[in-house]
Amino acid sequence: MLKSIKVRDYMTRHLVTFRSDTDLFTAINRLLEHRISGAPVVDSQGHLIGLLSEGDCLRGILSGAYYEATGGNVSTYMTTEVETVSPEADIIDLSERFLRGRRRRMPVIENGRLVGQISRHDVLRAVKEFAQHEQGELSVG
Repeated sequence: MLKSIKVRDYMTRHLVTFRSDTDLFTAINRLLEHRISGAPVVDSQGHLIGLLSEGDCLRGILSGAYYEATGGNVSTYMTTEVETVSPEADIIDLSERFLRGRRRRMPVIENGRLVGQISRHDVLRAVKEFAQHEQGELSVG
């Protein structure tokens, strides 16, 4: 049953992350290098303290252009209000959260630490695999 599929089964575990003191242009280069639109910001213990998105980077560049002081640290531009999910959450519940919100991905937090990230793409992969498994069972029987 699809309800029994957990976030843990489909989340990405190896993430690009930033520290709050990472230089903005270093962060932009890493986003471009890895072809991702954002990344979690963590402290030295691996606790999530924010997210840095392409939009945050653009805001940083634009505000710097206005004040003739481009750059700065990730902490200045990151989003600190971050919606997270547990690795034990059901894929269906997460799908509903994705539909209600505008987020394309969510950090996965366990015992206060960042353990992964799950995206809409990951959820679609879970649903597809489940549907293929179900079809296989129906055609065998």
